[in-house]
Amino acid sequence: MFKYILLSILILSVLNSCTSAKSEKDINTEEWISLFNGKDLSGWDVKISGYELNDNYKETFIVQDSMIRIRYDNYETFDDAFGHLYYKTPFSYYKLSFDYRFTGEQLKGGVHWNIRNSGVMLHSQSAESNELQQDFPISIELQTLGGLNKGERTTANVCTPGTAVEINSTVDYTHCINSTSKTYHGDQWVHIDAIIMGGEYMEFMVNGDSVLKFTKPQITGGKYSANSSETNLGNFGIQRDLDYWMSKAGTILTEGYIALQAESHPIDFKNIKLLDLCGCMDIKAKNYKSYFVKNKPKACIY
Repeated sequence: MFKYILLSILILSVLNSCTSAKSEKDINTEEWISLFNGKDLSGWDVKISGYELNDNYKETFIVQDSMIRIRYDNYETFDDAFGHLYYKTPFSYYKLSFDYRFTGEQLKGGVHWNIRNSGVMLHSQSAESNELQQDFPISIELQTLGGLNKGERTTANVCTPGTAVEINSTVDYTHCINSTSKTYHGDQWVHIDAIIMGGEYMEFMVNGDSVLKFTKPQITGGKYSANSSETNLGNFGIQRDLDYWMSKAGTILTEGYIALQAESHPIDFKNIKLLDLCGCMDIKAKNYKSYFVKNKPKACIY
């Protein structure tokens, strides 16, 4: 009898071990979201300066060969038609991954600093909240730049339309802050990863290398410095909501939308994926994940 009891204990121990191993695997498996279905622009909103929401003027944003392509084939001149393609859902704590490449030549009418220049807007205001003539959303821009076949030109820089970030515990009002990345000339694909931790910090990586990290992304109301009473928001085409954004100066940006930028040079994006780091942090819940860093109790499933 004792022999059978020991055998039963051993079997139960093995079964429990297998169950625990499986559970551990489940809670550690990262569930990445594909933001782009590879077929069409479902789930994305278009806003181009001077045009109404979802007026994809002259087919600026197209889908081809499983890529989102920003193209100017139907344009004669750029005429300040700055455009952004917004994903439908705002996020706060997450990892973002995508590939980009510049192609061809800049459209006539684009300014010189927009040659091989684009970006991905983070913690952005929504597409529908943009003013009709607004060129850039209030956001933190992960700036993507391509090399010009001479000299150095870093990518995964940070630019700050109506915002600022802290570097070394000091608010830096510089509009664009360079990363430490290599320069990528030609039409090669470049891989970007970004870690977005709400209003705490953001970190940008290029082809696996960390190239920039900053803290406390925040609204400035377009101020040039902490003590400035002037604003540059009018330069971005913001008029109706000027007082609103000025009143928000100093507010930490903790969440927002993701938007792909169109600034006069053709660019392709693919493999756009996101790992949401907000979720149920109750280990007893069915949808608990060990990698969540921000608790979302209402998301728990039991």
